Amino acid sequence: MGMSVNTNVGAMAALQALNATSKGLATTQSRINSGMNVSSTKDDSAAYTIAQNLRGDLGGLKAVTTSLSRAKSVTDVAVAGAEQISDVVNQMKTLAKQASDAGVDQTSRDAYNKDFTALRDQITTIVNSSEFSGTNLLKTSGGTVSALQSLGSISSGGTYTPDTLTVPNQEMDLAAAGTAGKLNTTSTISSPSDATTMVGTLDTLSKAISTNLSNLGSASRKIDAQSTFASKLTDTIESGIGNLVDADLAKESAKLQALQVKQQLGVQALSIANQAPQTITSLFK
Repeated sequence: MGMSVNTNVGAMAALQALNATSKGLATTQSRINSGMNVSSTKDDSAAYTIAQNLRGDLGGLKAVTTSLSRAKSVTDVAVAGAEQISDVVNQMKTLAKQASDAGVDQTSRDAYNKDFTALRDQITTIVNSSEFSGTNLLKTSGGTVSALQSLGSISSGGTYTPDTLTVPNQEMDLAAAGTAGKLNTTSTISSPSDATTMVGTLDTLSKAISTNLSNLGSASRKIDAQSTFASKLTDTIESGIGNLVDADLAKESAKLQALQVKQQLGVQALSIANQAPQTITSLFK
């Protein structure tokens, strides 16, 4: 093409190159500012969609972690109460055996009985105090604990089915007054026969408490295991999201410097191209 003042091909080419450089520079600066390689579906629709789904899973895992933490607290309070009750029952059994000795005088037996009734009443206090967030696993009317243990599942029809674990109520409060064969609110060891009967009652109770402790301990370990798994899964998903959308800042920094140089050169090239038509005036001198 000949020399023309109407059409400056060199300037147009330089401008196109400069615009491309400026666009690349803006993209790189955005990545550096946000720390993300994919911050919008306009950057990479597939990666952005996958990352959004994973972010949804992270929200679900946060709910799972919160639920497990609550269940863990309720269960730990119940474990502490049950262990204390087990210790109290062992002390009561010792007192009952001492009071069952026919050679013990009544004054000593009355002293044993006083300690026994104090421990008996302490069980009720422990049971009533073993409550967390409105739930008491040791009290018959205290309720049970249910907690999310995973993200659950969603059917093809869109129905959500939660995956839960349940810790049942252990019912460790004393039996009603007068209930035969059980430790109740009026049990005493005021006579040798009462003390002898109570030894057997407390032995049966100790076995039941052992079962309660086993149930609570197993539930607590399961909750701990699920909490650990949820934490590891959260870390893994966060890492996966990072692999999809995070920018390599070292690489972007190097690219930024290169683009800045290209921009400076582009400006100079455009300036030179714009000066080219001025040479035409020399032809008319």
